[in-house]
Amino acid sequence: MTSTPSSNSASRDKNSPAPSSRTSVEADTADVPTTSIPTAYVSDKADDSSKLRTFLSILRNTYKTLRSECNWEVEDKSPSIVGDGPKVSASGVINTDHRTVRVSYLTEQTSHHPPVSAFWVDCPVKGISACGFDQLSAKFTGTTVRVTPGAHNLGIFINIQHRDNEEYRLTHPAAQLAGILRGSLSITVADTCYVTCPKSRIKVILHYLEEGWLGKAQNRVLGVVFHYDPDNDTTTKIKDVSEKDVLARLEGCWQDQVRYTLKDSKDSQLLIDLNPLWPTPKIIPPENQQLPTESRRFWHGVTEAILNKQYGQATKVKQELEERQREKATARKDNGVEFEPRFFTQALMSNGKPELNEEGRRALKGLQENNFHLEENAATDT
Repeated sequence: MTSTPSSNSASRDKNSPAPSSRTSVEADTADVPTTSIPTAYVSDKADDSSKLRTFLSILRNTYKTLRSECNWEVEDKSPSIVGDGPKVSASGVINTDHRTVRVSYLTEQTSHHPPVSAFWVDCPVKGISACGFDQLSAKFTGTTVRVTPGAHNLGIFINIQHRDNEEYRLTHPAAQLAGILRGSLSITVADTCYVTCPKSRIKVILHYLEEGWLGKAQNRVLGVVFHYDPDNDTTTKIKDVSEKDVLARLEGCWQDQVRYTLKDSKDSQLLIDLNPLWPTPKIIPPENQQLPTESRRFWHGVTEAILNKQYGQATKVKQELEERQREKATARKDNGVEFEPRFFTQALMSNGKPELNEEGRRALKGLQENNFHLEENAATDT
């Protein structure tokens, strides 16, 4: 799918492996679905059916993020879940046309030791936002690399403004990268993760199955949607969920299709089909509008060397950049200057939810207006 270019000739990013510190995506929703932050089916009704409908919509888009990262694109044509009624946006307007919807993404490395980045995703027209801290921990186990969320990565927090600011927390499963020694890389997921919404008192447990010897469990996931008590949340396994609390069950392949079955029903329905989903290039600031510390500009030399397969040169440039950063950190320490993020109030938050400061809010507002311009800030752009 191709993003619609905006009028200020923002460039497209297809090759750079490094995330931009500012990204605005304008999606043409008449095209094929892509990996994205959710176009949630949002209802302002308070009945159990609408709560489940909204929850399943959030869950459906959890899987969209498993295929890609940082490709934010929203479309207004996702099929309804649990019923045939019209979709209602978070702004209270019924959406019936395939219009373009823009999502803006702002991220900043807020901590160097440990390396942690805060991010914020915003779609004002839909009344949906998401935030969190991006931190990974990798451990080599001999033949595989196990990748888990870092200590400050407590999940993705999605907020739906029109439903009295309902908040959904999505935690991350651990993954394993195998085949490194034999040059045949593969990714497997064998873990349990959760989606919770204290306001609606609904929770999902997702269990990614261990690979079977005969391949029968390959990329399989099982799940259950149920009522829970946010003040006494002790249920962590599917088998421990009381049948009277179950709203729906899930089953499928997280690289193919996932289906759900409502309680007291034998008919399964499609939650999401990942086969047609594909990442779409982001719309990013032109190079002359990128700050020196923006990822694509900062890591340009490393990226170019990798693309040209000059891996020794890439390592050399990377080490030089990191050494300069260490020197700046040492200078700040010697001068008694504490590093402060530019767009966020604090480097880290114990609840896992970063908070935008005034400049961060202005930057996001500018992205929504397709204005990428930012002034250099000597205090934070180091």
